[in-house]
Amino acid sequence: MAGVNKVILVGNLGADPEVKYLEGEKVVAKLRLATTESYKDRSGNRVDQTEWHDLEMWDGQAKIAEQYLKKGSQIYVEGKIKTDTWQDEQGQNRYRTKIRVLSFTMLGGKPEGMGSSQPSAATPSSNQKPAMANTNSAPDLVLDDTDDDLPF
Repeated sequence: MAGVNKVILVGNLGADPEVKYLEGEKVVAKLRLATTESYKDRSGNRVDQTEWHDLEMWDGQAKIAEQYLKKGSQIYVEGKIKTDTWQDEQGQNRYRTKIRVLSFTMLGGKPEGMGSSQPSAATPSSNQKPAMANTNSAPDLVLDDTDDDLPF
C-alpha cells in the first residue's frame, strides 16, 4: 500500500520570505508560518498554543511569494513533509523538518504597501477568488456555491 504525505496549514507569516536565486533559473523561498490553536484550560482561561513551520517554495511560487507575501500575511498551504539530514562540524547527525509547498492561497485583504491602482491576480479584490500558486498538473477544483438551487 502506498503512503500519504500531505500537510494542510492555515497561518500567518512570521517574517518576509527569504528568496534566493540559484544557478540557472531556479529560485527558492523560505518562509516561517505560525499556526495558533486556542482552547480553554480547566480553569476556563483561554490558552493560545503557537506552532512554527518552516516552508519551502520553488520557482514560480517563490517569485509570487517574493512579490506578494509579507510578514503577517495569512496563507492557506498544501504540501508535504520533508526532512533534511546532515552532519555538523562535530560529526553529529542533524535534522530539519520542513514543509515543501505544493500549492498555496493568499487569504485576507491586500497587503499593506500594495498600490490600489490595478487589481492583481495574486491580491484578490472583494469579488475575486484568492489566487492559488499550484505546481500540480491536475486542474484545481473550484466550488462556487452562489448559483445552487438548494432550499437551505
